[in-house]
Amino acid sequence: MAVNLRIPGPTPCPEEVLEAGAKPMINHRGPEFREMINRITERLQKLFYTKNDLFVLTASGTGAMEAAIVNTLSPGDRVLVVSIGEFGERFAAVARAYWADVVDLKFEPGTPADPDAIRKVLAADPRIKAVLVTHNETSTGITNDIPAISKVVKGEFNKLFIVDAISSIGSIPCPVDEWNLDVVTSGSQKGWMAPPGLAFISMSETAWKAQAQARMPRFYFDLAAAKRYLQRGQTPWTPAVSVFFALDASLELIDKEGMESVFTRHAVVAKKTREGVKSLGLKLLADERYASNTVTAVRVPEGVKAADIISRMDKEENVVLASGQGKLDGKIFRVGHLGYCSEADIQGVIDGLKRVLPMVGYKG
Repeated sequence: MAVNLRIPGPTPCPEEVLEAGAKPMINHRGPEFREMINRITERLQKLFYTKNDLFVLTASGTGAMEAAIVNTLSPGDRVLVVSIGEFGERFAAVARAYWADVVDLKFEPGTPADPDAIRKVLAADPRIKAVLVTHNETSTGITNDIPAISKVVKGEFNKLFIVDAISSIGSIPCPVDEWNLDVVTSGSQKGWMAPPGLAFISMSETAWKAQAQARMPRFYFDLAAAKRYLQRGQTPWTPAVSVFFALDASLELIDKEGMESVFTRHAVVAKKTREGVKSLGLKLLADERYASNTVTAVRVPEGVKAADIISRMDKEENVVLASGQGKLDGKIFRVGHLGYCSEADIQGVIDGLKRVLPMVGYKG
């Protein structure tokens, strides 16, 4: 019986993708790799809905977050980091590690960022150069209203706008150019249905202007080097060739399905997840108006331990759920439903919970 891996990443991969990742190595400076990286880059630009430069880095999504910061900012630059959970906190931590002057704007877990609050901070502090926001916060199951935030950040204040779309783009709408996003990051192990190991980052013209002035130290994540090498169909450093093979195959599948169909599938599966857990008497962490279509955070019932639910689901039902993070550790469990996920996979989660919950003391 295959494991029903229902965490927000790494996500399951289709057989075709896994088989592609097992191909023999090739010369990463040769014509075969050049054709592949050019094909992948063009497809990703299409799926990002952008004409901006886009690069594939050998790293996790956090590597792309670091690249976004070090390529556009200088030590001492004041940046506003909008956080609605653990990954917003990580964005702030990366910025601080490179000596940015971070202004924190935090919202309660389970709530989205308020554009009016962002407006007030920017109006009060004209020294802020950039705004960093997580589009889809997997630690809380919330999707921020990026178009509304962009109208404030770009439309009203014309600040550099850096968006962590690691767990959103490729699963839910995030049209980079339409929403006027300067830097956008993602990772292969999320909605892209590929193994971990590759990160993606797009750069607008405004971002490149910032890059020309940026003075944060960078070497491995120098996007100017990535741009030079991409012109010859290469990466500056040795790429994760096997993951490139896998990503090439997964993008072919996404291209055949069509991006709009991908968005619809995620919406349907997410609704089934939310309705399913509510049918068991469980409560969601998120207000459903802002609930993510890639991960659902479920409150742990009183008198029940989250660890018991997760452990029993693994051992008894072969379903792997995610625990809460940070302040929410022990208070929620999370169901990932992004990438390679079907309604049948979610039905397996709901059926498993129905059997397991009474075993761990739930009397709902």
